[in-house]
Amino acid sequence: MPLHLHFGADDLLRIRFAVSPLCETHEAVRTLRRADRHGYHTPWLRRMRTALAGLDLSPLWLFMPSPSPGYTPDFLGRPPDTPMADFDEELARLRATDPALARAEMAKSLACTPGALESERGRAALADPARAIHELADTTERAWRALLAPDWPRLRALLEAEIAYRSHQLAGGGLQRLFADLHPRVSWSGDTLTVRTRIDFVQMQDLEGRGVLLLPSVFVWPDVVSGFDPPWQPTVIYPARGIGGLWTEPEAGPALTRLLGANRAAVLAALDAPSTTTALASRLGLAPSSVSAHLSVLRDAGLLTPRRHGHQVFYERTPLGIALTAGG
Repeated sequence: MPLHLHFGADDLLRIRFAVSPLCETHEAVRTLRRADRHGYHTPWLRRMRTALAGLDLSPLWLFMPSPSPGYTPDFLGRPPDTPMADFDEELARLRATDPALARAEMAKSLACTPGALESERGRAALADPARAIHELADTTERAWRALLAPDWPRLRALLEAEIAYRSHQLAGGGLQRLFADLHPRVSWSGDTLTVRTRIDFVQMQDLEGRGVLLLPSVFVWPDVVSGFDPPWQPTVIYPARGIGGLWTEPEAGPALTRLLGANRAAVLAALDAPSTTTALASRLGLAPSSVSAHLSVLRDAGLLTPRRHGHQVFYERTPLGIALTAGG
């Protein structure tokens, strides 16, 4: 059912993007129990078997209704204040949550799962919300260290590339172009953004100057998640582009390798989504200086083009580079 977000003039000035390792951690935890999310992440799930054997995620899963749609407390994945949030800073903010607010949101979440409010763990959380916050933060930190931290440079690069792409769309075509292909269940008309989520009732929300935060995610596919009541900024969490090749190592065909050389061909093949020099070096296991030199040659040959986003430069294939990679 749809969620309708009504924009005023001030809200149009407060549309922003961000990357949140805290939110990604919780979406990754949710993905572990959602078979419909496994399609793109099978290689990652296989690698996580050993880490999961000693990881107790039950405190988090209690507040993640599954498989039916439900409400997860907003304070667990509170919208970040900065474009590129730091996990430790986000975790500190989670630990500082007002217990009264946390209790209200936990009660709302537990009500979505039959028997959860009456369960021993559910009753304990509501009886001592400060202790529950501490337990949830500790579990989140363990999940981050075990599941995401080793791969975070790769994930962050994909999410930053997604933001660079969407910012380019917004600059070139405004909100109509930005939301045109953000997600099949997201649409823009007049002054209203409509998000069709898994909730089973219609919601309407006037933004009242709060604007909207757009949060790309690796793990939320195939869903789009939205909501966040006051005091939180309304947020839309949507699947980032390029997740199809996230866990596969780039392979250059033999013809492309003979033409360009092994490392240069690998760099071009790895640009299935825009990426930075540092991210490519990490993904390919090459020195950043070597990757930089290969990128310069490929750029001069017209096979890729750089785009600056803030302080970073993302490289992506040109039509010639795409054709050469497909043919090679």
